[in-house]
Amino acid sequence: LLSGIYIGYVTLRCYVNPKLGPALPAEERVSFREKLRLLRNTITPVLVILLVLGIIFFGIATPVEAAGVGTFGALVVAALHRRLTWVALYDASLATLKATAMVMWIFFGATMFVGFFIVKGGQTFVSDLILATGLPPYGILFLMMVVLFILGMFLDWVGILLLTVPIFLPIMKSLSFAGAFGLPGVASGDVGLWYGVIFMVNMQMAFLSPPFGYSLFYLKSVAPPQISMAMIFRSAIPFIGLQALGLTLCIVFPAIILWLPKLLYAAHG
Repeated sequence: LLSGIYIGYVTLRCYVNPKLGPALPAEERVSFREKLRLLRNTITPVLVILLVLGIIFFGIATPVEAAGVGTFGALVVAALHRRLTWVALYDASLATLKATAMVMWIFFGATMFVGFFIVKGGQTFVSDLILATGLPPYGILFLMMVVLFILGMFLDWVGILLLTVPIFLPIMKSLSFAGAFGLPGVASGDVGLWYGVIFMVNMQMAFLSPPFGYSLFYLKSVAPPQISMAMIFRSAIPFIGLQALGLTLCIVFPAIILWLPKLLYAAHG
C-alpha cells in the first residue's frame, strides 16, 4: 500500500514536471545482459528471505527458529559468493553484538521505567485521563496517533514501543470500533493486531520526521554536498503526508491489515 502510494506520487510529480525525473545519461546505462547478471546475483538472497518467511507462515518454525535458519542461509549465500571469510564473520558478529546490546539496554531501561510508572499509578492515570476526554473510540485512536507522531520526532521507535504499548493497548482493547463512516469495523479479538500494524505505520513516519528522523540523516550522508539538511527536511514533508494518508486508510479500512492474517489463519484452521 505505502509503496504504491509513493510510486504514484513520484510518477505524478515527474509527469507534471519531467525535469524532476530526467533520463539516465547514456554512459550510465546498463545493458540488458548486465541487468540479467545483476538479477542473477539476487536470486539466492531472495530464496533465503522466502524460506524464512515461508517456514513462519506455514507454521513449520517459530520466528526465533526461522532466524537461525536465515542465519545459516546467509552463511551459505556468502560461501556461494566467495565472501565467507573469518574477517567477514568477525565483522558480522561484532555488528550483531553491538546491535543486540543496544536493543537490550533499551529494553532494560524502558522496562524499568514502565514498571515504576505502573507501580506509581501512572498507567491508571493516563488511561483515566484519555477516557475522560469523552471522545469516541476513533477520536481516542486519533489522539493516540498524534501522541505517537510527536514522540517519534524525538525518540527511538523501540523506546516508544516499550513506553506506550503497555498503556495504549489495554485502552484500545477496552473500546469498541464499530467502523468509521458506516464502514465495517474491527472485531474485539482483532484490535490488538490492528493496533500493532497502525502503530508501526505511524512509527515509519518517525524515520521521516524532523528533527531526528533517521532516514533524513541517512539521505544526507549520500546526498551531494550542495543538498542541505533544510532542503531534505522540506522534501520529506510530502512523504510524511503520504505516510499519514496510508495510516488513515489502514484505520478507515481495517481489512487492508486484517485480510491476509485472516486468510492464513483460515488456511491453518
